Amino acid sequence: MALSFGIRQPCDDQSGARGSAPCRARDRAWVLAVAVLGSSLAFIEGSIVNLALPSLQDDLKLDSASLQWVVNAYLLTLSAFLLVGGASGDRFGLRRVYVLGLVLFGVASAACGAVSSIESLTLWRALQGIGAAFLVPTSLALINVYFEPGERAKAIGIWAGASALTTALGPLLGGVLVDAYGWRAVFLFIAPLAAVACLVAVWRVPADQGDPERSLDTVGASMLAVSLGLLTYGLVEGSAGAGWALPGGFLMFLAFLGFEARVKSPMLPLTLFAERTFSGANAMTIVLYFALTAALYFIPFNLIQVQGYSAVQAGAAFLPLTLMLGFGSAFAGEQLKRFSPRAMLTAGSAIVALGFLLLTIPGATSTYVAHWLPGIVVIGFGMTICVAPLTTVVMASVDDSQSGVASGVNNTAARFAGLMAVAAMTTFAIGLFERDLAESLAGLPLPTAVTDSLLANAHALAALVPPTGIADAEAVVRAIDDSYVSVFRVLMLVCAASAFLASALAWLTVQGRAETAGG
Repeated sequence: MALSFGIRQPCDDQSGARGSAPCRARDRAWVLAVAVLGSSLAFIEGSIVNLALPSLQDDLKLDSASLQWVVNAYLLTLSAFLLVGGASGDRFGLRRVYVLGLVLFGVASAACGAVSSIESLTLWRALQGIGAAFLVPTSLALINVYFEPGERAKAIGIWAGASALTTALGPLLGGVLVDAYGWRAVFLFIAPLAAVACLVAVWRVPADQGDPERSLDTVGASMLAVSLGLLTYGLVEGSAGAGWALPGGFLMFLAFLGFEARVKSPMLPLTLFAERTFSGANAMTIVLYFALTAALYFIPFNLIQVQGYSAVQAGAAFLPLTLMLGFGSAFAGEQLKRFSPRAMLTAGSAIVALGFLLLTIPGATSTYVAHWLPGIVVIGFGMTICVAPLTTVVMASVDDSQSGVASGVNNTAARFAGLMAVAAMTTFAIGLFERDLAESLAGLPLPTAVTDSLLANAHALAALVPPTGIADAEAVVRAIDDSYVSVFRVLMLVCAASAFLASALAWLTVQGRAETAGG
């Protein structure tokens, strides 16, 4: 699933405007190189930013509620415009939309590295997400259009492998950049690479005209963006007087569904969900990636702010998981010849849940090998089992003519899950942390003013520091660390429950064999 970013596969419907034959052999290598480079930038940016968050929080003096907008702004616009991004390539031409996505992504990345406020960073991250929404689906579509059918599978394999590898190396690269140059470097290094990809695309990728007869569901995209924005805002800021946003977001989402049911060319064809396997697989995607995104968001804070890891060490801590995903998913896909997707998805999700349960073990002074590595490896093993079968089930549950939009729906579901995970779990964590910290501080001989000040700033979570000059500073630090570890354990239990729910959904809704998934 994680690598299925194609929105509409142009090879399913190549129009005369685009050209009926693939490009020359000497140009196909450039097409593949540009597609790999551009999409890899978006993939690596998605995995690299989490390692910069603790440093960014310290530098800009942000609380956890504000900090999550760095992630949510990107996920929000990516989720809302991913389907439209792929359709735009069909409408206006793949190369044109791809270059537009590169330019927007690169400019926004450079701007993210130069901001001085969370408001500016949030705005540019949102624009970065829009750029990625246009960039990623068209990168795969370029390969589909410009490669012969006999060469297409190999080219897509190279594209997928490179994307997996860059995603795997993202956390480690992020740690190196943050430790050496600060958090801004994880954004600034993107801009020159995007410029190179853009120049090569204009120079060597053949131009295509697109299909002016195709229509874009811009109204639906706008309604979805408003709906997701209100839901996210309500979850993040609900305690600050924005409780109206949640019901507003739900009402807008219902209006969006009503509009999609009536519009001639919807970005989300609701008829797809009449197939039980398709609906079940996407519901499973939401709950499984809710758990995974939440865990990957909170683990770096624990490792860096509680365990005392450097950013490089925290990035390296993820390598077993990401390398297993990057190099093991293809092998897991081969196992579909021996096992049903239903069995693999049920077992894989249950294994992921076990991994989250193992992550409830580490304390404030735990060692990596003994306490962190087992859970990370088990999660990686379970996700490796799940990724290929999940993609297979989604694509097999619809007609070939709908494969592009089916892939887009599934990827949008994963990003929607991530968006909700960061927003909801951060709000939940802040409430738990304030309660646990109050209980811990009650046992310390602290002045009331100091205790009140600490609790008033509990929204900083593990970044909270005691006031300077107090006699019991070390005890306060231990209380903060222990309270965060306690909260982290509850969060991992929630993630485990969500993964177990995914396992149950797979067992109840996915049909027994991939080849009959759509039957």
